[in-house]
Amino acid sequence: MKLKLYAYAFLLPAGLLLVSDVQAQLESFDIDPIHTRVAFMVSHAGFSNPIGTFSGSTGQLQFDENDWSQSSVSVSIPLASLNLGDSNWQEKILDSTFFNVKKFPTATFVSQGIEKLSGNTGIAQGTLTIHGISQPINLNFTLNALKRHPLNFKKTVGFSATATLSRKALGIDAWSNLIGDEVKIIIELEATRSKTAQAGESNADKK
Repeated sequence: MKLKLYAYAFLLPAGLLLVSDVQAQLESFDIDPIHTRVAFMVSHAGFSNPIGTFSGSTGQLQFDENDWSQSSVSVSIPLASLNLGDSNWQEKILDSTFFNVKKFPTATFVSQGIEKLSGNTGIAQGTLTIHGISQPINLNFTLNALKRHPLNFKKTVGFSATATLSRKALGIDAWSNLIGDEVKIIIELEATRSKTAQAGESNADKK
């Protein structure tokens, strides 16, 4: 009996270290609003597919490099940052005809599950909320890099992602004879290891 107790006492610290190591794999990142851009393409009467972009997105990413299924992401997109290359056209898109940005100033995406497909590709399944309506959406993404940034030396992660959605399903259905229903979403995202996590690492190093 004593032998078993001694063995348990010996193994318990090792077990705690293993649990701690698993938990440590989930890292917190803050989305970089400067180097993150959300773009969309939609048919303009069949002649072209103009591109609009949104900047200034913020949010958090929890990423487990070894087990992507444990990861999650939440993003908030300020719709007033829309850039279509023409101020008059932007004003029309942002008014109550389309986005109604005064009533619904932001769009959000919150993941419900992340699945790894290959070495650096995956799908983020989640909910997009825009114009006061929430719809499920799948983001097909590629992990571009996870490493120390060469300029600021902070641990940084970068993704490219795409998705397709119906604007009518989100209640944005004006001018259906001029503007297509299918909208392609293009996302370029960078996120930097959160300051809280970095501070924790620094404090740990001092002990």
